[in-house]
Amino acid sequence: MLDGRPLIDAHVHAARLPTLRPAWRRWAEEFGSSHPWQDLYDDEGALVPERVDAYFEAEGVDIALLLCEYSPRTTGTQPIEDLRPLLEHNPRRFRPIANVNPHLHYPVDAEVERQLGFGAAALKLHPVHGGFSVADPELYPAYQVCRDAGVPVVVHCGTSSFPGSANRYADPAPVDDVLRLFPGLTFVLAHGGRGWWYDAAAFLALSREEVWIELSGLPPRRLPEYYARHDLRRLARKFVFGTDWPGVPGVARNARAVGAALDLDEETLGLVLGGNALRIYKDLALPPAPKRKDHP
Repeated sequence: MLDGRPLIDAHVHAARLPTLRPAWRRWAEEFGSSHPWQDLYDDEGALVPERVDAYFEAEGVDIALLLCEYSPRTTGTQPIEDLRPLLEHNPRRFRPIANVNPHLHYPVDAEVERQLGFGAAALKLHPVHGGFSVADPELYPAYQVCRDAGVPVVVHCGTSSFPGSANRYADPAPVDDVLRLFPGLTFVLAHGGRGWWYDAAAFLALSREEVWIELSGLPPRRLPEYYARHDLRRLARKFVFGTDWPGVPGVARNARAVGAALDLDEETLGLVLGGNALRIYKDLALPPAPKRKDHP
């Protein structure tokens, strides 16, 4: 809980450092310089579960959704198996998000099902880092698995500065094509159209019940600027909080900044910080509230 509200961070990179390309480390050091994320690692570059758990507890995070990624051409290969120590240490706080790359995984539906076996709450696609379109027919079997299982698909929707990125695939428009073929499938637009597609992302979220905008990597104070052409109070009801940790000043700091920047009513702010995620992602549940102590 943060300031009495449930808090879910839907976008956390809990990567093992040896699996990453140098550009990832530079990104984390530049954008996460205000908090000691390096202290959560051991000497071999693996996250220490006790330290990570304590950090997110101190930041007020009830649930953190952990990303893996299979993008060897850009950030590196971060297998879902590397998340197992955190998942086993505190399965209430930590849940994985699956990831597939159609250039690497075949058959793609079997790989999705395998990763769902780790308890994944969603499937993440990274067209920009992987070099593919979200509308690639190779992904159709993955969409069928997700729709049948009630699992949302998170899509990187925004520019990336990592070497090798193909930013033409950041356009959210192909999501509309996929939804025509897979009605009922839920999409979450990570990074909210960062770069050139804020309006396209907002239009999709407002016109499609099954499309949501995730705020990872977006400075909260600039959200009114990014979505200036839209009714921000209405659009905010389709927002999902996420940080892009560790490339963020801090989880609690960002969450409070979202509230300050958007000036939302209490109900809508609660949806942004946790309520929408509970609705969207598969089988999320907040930990039980601590029992009140009776005073004599």
